Amino acid sequence: MLRLDNIGEKIKCERLKKSLKQYELAEKAGISNTYLSDIEVARTKPSLKVLEKIAKALEINIKEFF
Repeated sequence: MLRLDNIGEKIKCERLKKSLKQYELAEKAGISNTYLSDIEVARTKPSLKVLEKIAKALEINIKEFF
């Protein structure tokens, strides 16, 4: 079973590896900073489309989240 908190943790880890602030990644991905924050702490479930946007903004393959 896919754990959403793991996806959020992985997003945050990749974001920090690239020295991006949360608002910078959100802007690059075309989502709100609040929404990204909610994803990173597993308060909300991101859609596949949003995960694709985040992966593209981080310049990684979406498979890295799973």
